[in-house]
Amino acid sequence: MAIPFSSAPSSPSFSPLSVSPFSARSSYPAPRLLVVPHRGEGVMFPAFGCSLSSIRQHPYKALTCYARKESTQKFERLFSNLNQVTLKREPGSVTSAVFLVAGTTVGAGILAIPAVTQEAGFLASAITCIFCWIYMVLTGLLIAEVNVNTMCELGSGGVSLVSMAMRTLGKVGVQVACGSYIFIHYALLVAYVARTSDILTNILGIPLWEGATLFSLVFGSICYFGSQRFIGAANGLLIFGIIASFTVLVGAAGGDLKLDSLLQTNFAAVPHSIPIISLSFVYQNVVPVLCTNLEGNLSKVRTSIIFGTAIPLVLFLIWDAVILGSIPNIGANGDKIADPLEYLRSNSGMVGPIIEVFSLLAIATSYIGFILGLADFLSDLLKLPSGQSKPLPYLLTLVPPLILSLLDPEIFFKALDFAGTYGVLVLFGVVPAAMSWSERYSDPAKSPALPPIVPGGRYTLFFVMAGAGCVILSQILDNFTH
Repeated sequence: MAIPFSSAPSSPSFSPLSVSPFSARSSYPAPRLLVVPHRGEGVMFPAFGCSLSSIRQHPYKALTCYARKESTQKFERLFSNLNQVTLKREPGSVTSAVFLVAGTTVGAGILAIPAVTQEAGFLASAITCIFCWIYMVLTGLLIAEVNVNTMCELGSGGVSLVSMAMRTLGKVGVQVACGSYIFIHYALLVAYVARTSDILTNILGIPLWEGATLFSLVFGSICYFGSQRFIGAANGLLIFGIIASFTVLVGAAGGDLKLDSLLQTNFAAVPHSIPIISLSFVYQNVVPVLCTNLEGNLSKVRTSIIFGTAIPLVLFLIWDAVILGSIPNIGANGDKIADPLEYLRSNSGMVGPIIEVFSLLAIATSYIGFILGLADFLSDLLKLPSGQSKPLPYLLTLVPPLILSLLDPEIFFKALDFAGTYGVLVLFGVVPAAMSWSERYSDPAKSPALPPIVPGGRYTLFFVMAGAGCVILSQILDNFTH
């Protein structure tokens, strides 16, 4: 007998690894699944997109995941997102998903790209950006693949990265994922507060500690007191400001580009830039949200990830070209400018203020998302009642980064480098490949519900894990030797 729109078996209670300001407090409600008994096996499968009348006419019809090659019937989605008031389907759009990925990717990491790529030069760093983009697209697709397979197995949507790690890697995988998640958030929050205190000091002429405290109080209050609609509107204004200031910056600085600076190439300096470039392409935290909003349609998820990350790639290349092409060629004397943005702020009358505004807005968008994501995660970790805004998680989220940034105001680049090396490359490099390997090959008798969307089999997974491992190892050796 069909059970109309009943609740499917719930997944383990973990907080979603949500970093994006767009996904931290808003997404579709948890999918309501149609389930029917599969005769002979006693297993509950989601009824993918079938009408209620057809289920009633064929109560024992076996329904399986649409992507199975052996399935006699193919479906366009795993489940339907329903408005719980009207019970009408509200499917997510690919366009919205593309902008979600793009908005999540474009953040404060872009500010550090010119500083870590100036020694390698624009051409070498552009090639590095493209390879890092391909790598991060692969890891995002691996997360999507494991996420949808987990939804098939658990019979519910809204599966978090921690739930995926528990299913595929066990308790050790969960501990690694949780540790990396917390490390990334605190490291980046420290970097954001340190940089904004410097910007506000330049703009307002106030001490560093006042700038850091003012920024933390204003945006921390928005996150704690603001409604979902207010936070969404604030993010929309910030993103509009980012686009406008970026356009003005390219127009203002584009006429003063030095071609000899853009043609400089030093591939030996490329490895030092990989951690921060990889950090700049982080979006994988919202992949579980994409899979839920797009109703488990892996084709749409793949399109969203590829195009959603291609937009930031173009922005990063233009940004890097404008900044590196506007500073003196360092190849002649071998001296490197510590912070190209600071150099341009001090030596370019028109470009300097635009860079200040762009930097502040880029940090603010990322800061809001990271505050909401870490506060929600800590609430779940402390087992606080859901749906209630408690001050303790926000205090634990806001105060430690504020203190650390005041103890070392020059911590911005060090924090980004550590987050990119030991956080991002573990959580969004090694872990996705390890989860996919475990799902595909740990139990030969049990194949995944869906065919792989990342080709190459074991070779691709080994490449992903080995690539992250090599960068981490090289950074560890470099830290010890220096």
